[in-house]
Amino acid sequence: MTWGYTIDLMTKGIETINLLAKFKDDHTLNLYEGNVEEPKKTITSEHIVIAVGGRPSYGGIEGAEECTFTSDDIFSMADVPDHVCIVGASYIALESAGMLRSCGKQVTVMVRSIFLRGFDQQMADKVAENLASIGVQFIRGASPTKFEKTENGVKVTY
Repeated sequence: MTWGYTIDLMTKGIETINLLAKFKDDHTLNLYEGNVEEPKKTITSEHIVIAVGGRPSYGGIEGAEECTFTSDDIFSMADVPDHVCIVGASYIALESAGMLRSCGKQVTVMVRSIFLRGFDQQMADKVAENLASIGVQFIRGASPTKFEKTENGVKVTY
């Protein structure tokens, strides 16, 4: 969780706990620190929110770590390339595509199967149609197998 979120929750009187948690029952959590079998602490609450978070992955694709950047990296880059290929059609991928296209970048989204898996597909297709209407291009049915740096940028094999 980012420091900004932590401060916001603290000012609202919400306790945040960064430990391994396992449900004991519907309103009780056992909290663990390290590789121990006995809980460090047990807490009970009427409402429990578990925010596991996540980090983007390079997917084990050859050349990915040397040639690409993640969605987390975009906001700390001094300059984003003029043409960006986004791999995947998740919420974050399509949100990034729209943002980068709105910033004047040429954006291509590589879609393995469907847009926004787990979402209503009629609405997911509307999102893709809207992105296409602003100039986002799509490569359907494609998964990258290799990334290589070239003098012209990055070559994506799929």
